[in-house]
Amino acid sequence: MALEQLGRYEIIRELGHGAMGIVYKARDPLIDRIVAIKTIFLDLSATESAEFEQRFYREAKSAGRLNHANIVTIHDVGKSNAVAYIAMEFLDGQSLREILDSGVVLPSEQIVDIVAQVADGLAFAHEKGVVHRDIKPSNIMVSDSGSVKITDFGIALLPTGSRTMAGNVFGSPKYMSPEQVMGQAVNGRADIFSLGTVLYEMLTGFPPFFGGDLNAVIDQVIHQTPPAPSRRNKGVAPVFDHIVAKAMAKKPDDRYSTAQAMATDLRNFRDFAVWRPAGDVAVLRDPAAAAALSDPVSSPPPIAPVDAVSRQRRNVIVYGVPVALVAVVGGWAMLSKRAPDRAQPVAANGIDSSTVDMPAGANPPTTELVRPEQERVERMAASQPAAAPIPAAAVADQAPAATKPMARLTLAVTPWGEVFVDGKRKGITPPMAEIQLAPGKHAIEIRNTTFQPYRRTVELGAGGRLKIKHKFQ
Repeated sequence: MALEQLGRYEIIRELGHGAMGIVYKARDPLIDRIVAIKTIFLDLSATESAEFEQRFYREAKSAGRLNHANIVTIHDVGKSNAVAYIAMEFLDGQSLREILDSGVVLPSEQIVDIVAQVADGLAFAHEKGVVHRDIKPSNIMVSDSGSVKITDFGIALLPTGSRTMAGNVFGSPKYMSPEQVMGQAVNGRADIFSLGTVLYEMLTGFPPFFGGDLNAVIDQVIHQTPPAPSRRNKGVAPVFDHIVAKAMAKKPDDRYSTAQAMATDLRNFRDFAVWRPAGDVAVLRDPAAAAALSDPVSSPPPIAPVDAVSRQRRNVIVYGVPVALVAVVGGWAMLSKRAPDRAQPVAANGIDSSTVDMPAGANPPTTELVRPEQERVERMAASQPAAAPIPAAAVADQAPAATKPMARLTLAVTPWGEVFVDGKRKGITPPMAEIQLAPGKHAIEIRNTTFQPYRRTVELGAGGRLKIKHKFQ
């Protein structure tokens, strides 16, 4: 018979099965709120049941303190007969497991965004002394708005009878750290290892440890280093080899010291990588950055330097060709105006080099680079009648309007809020502290899943600044 009631909650429908129970969509009639209910089936002796209740409420209380944009909010916990349950915020979206199982290939920027948001949530939890212990794709929710939330904080520590592994830990071995599968004490760096395995799977399509029975997987976790992600997927930039290797170091002390440090490297991955025009090979720009990211425990492919020939070719493509085109167009315009008097001297390449926006350190193009094309243009211009002068009034009409300076909206929101401007998601504050907007009226909405949204319409002048300060309570 389908479950209709759990505690005071009215069950609407089943959302899915987990290893420990069933997840339901339900309604809280007390405050007319839709919630997700996660049940935990108990298969315990009397002694284990007493231990469960003590630990269950302690862990739920710890997780309930975690009010963060990237952590699912827990509303309530309870027990009904042999079923314990946790009521939490209901999210519209998919689990990362569902996204990966759909076969979709995520771009690097989206992978970085998802994993960095998870790292932000873990960093906050670790600062509060809470370790998740079961980070895996099915415990990461991606909402329709793009925000990412971690679910199931603290559940991995709950005793569940025969399902308990190593005496006191339940989890997913292929995503767990070596110290965790061996039943040793863990800290936040165990979560960092698990997040590294999730990143690895998102980059390659394969978890780093798989195949064989449970004992084979555990042996891989403890003793084997998986191939670097770029060896399994040639489209992966080698900079991710270093990030993954550092997160998944076998010894906890060799990993990132904090989840926030991992998030920083992820968000700055393009600062470490230069993409060559041909192929998917990335190289590290800064040797110090390479040393900071590399991990001797793993052996990622060597990072090749940019040789002088490649640099010279790149400069010719990036700088020489556009400047040559500018020279041709500029020469055509000047020669069309001066066609009757071709003896008049012209600046090198038909343009004044002081007006060309050249990158620092780049040499202006040589006359030899464009002279054959310029001579052809001159011959064509000589055979054409002189262009009629354009009236000054027409030039004035075609002149672009002066661009108005952007306005700035600064934010001070406690504890956090998801910011929408004119219906479009801009990000989460904190850490986002300022948004640049075009002058004019804007509809501002700031959401926190635990409270009613804050809405306000603002009018910003060109170059103006406005501060919104709000505390959800």
